[in-house]
Amino acid sequence: MELHVKVLAVLYIVYGAFGVVMSLLMLVVFGGVTGLVGVAAVEEPEALLAVPIIGAIGTFIIGFMLALAVPRVVAGFGLLGRKPWARILAIVLSVLGLVSFPFGTALGAYGLWVLLSEATGPVFGIAPTATGAALASPPAPPPSA
Repeated sequence: MELHVKVLAVLYIVYGAFGVVMSLLMLVVFGGVTGLVGVAAVEEPEALLAVPIIGAIGTFIIGFMLALAVPRVVAGFGLLGRKPWARILAIVLSVLGLVSFPFGTALGAYGLWVLLSEATGPVFGIAPTATGAALASPPAPPPSA
């Protein structure tokens, strides 16, 4: 499972970086549209009403894209470093990505398969117990008398 965790980490970094690039592209697009509407407002003063609306919509879309892309990059680097918090973050992002068809669905399903597998626990330093549950660290030895 070590290889699957590395592959998943790289996929998260690439998918997150793609999201960051796309949000920067959307920033340019919405900035250009807002500028064009501002130029058109010289002849049609009512067009100035659309400038803040376009800005608000663009801000929401870009913020939403960045809110999903940046944690993917962070989770990817955390998975490369075998950080337990990155496993939890990647599980949450995998669940959220299931609705983003087709790439997010594929990445989310693969991420859930890798990260929820029992064989992945030791990669992150999670030791299995006799009941099959996982502990974050081995149990402390009993106090000596």
